[in-house]
Amino acid sequence: MTNMAAKKNRSRQYNIGEAKARLPQLVRETLAGAEVVIAKDNKPLVRLVPLSGGRWKPGSGKGQVLYMAPDFDAPLEDFEGYM
Repeated sequence: MTNMAAKKNRSRQYNIGEAKARLPQLVRETLAGAEVVIAKDNKPLVRLVPLSGGRWKPGSGKGQVLYMAPDFDAPLEDFEGYM
């Protein structure tokens, strides 16, 4: 295993054979925020990244809501008996 210069997260490089033997561990590391690079002959080939984009971060959805109905927080008629 060779440590690469970390940009934002901790970064680790594994040769293909080692990555094959440690795949479950590498997936856990990636989901925890680590950058995992798989190399051949110590030359980086691919980067393992989570499909979901990693962990949830506060504020990551800012600007994602395109429309909200003016009465979105109005009580529902079906729940009048509970209020």
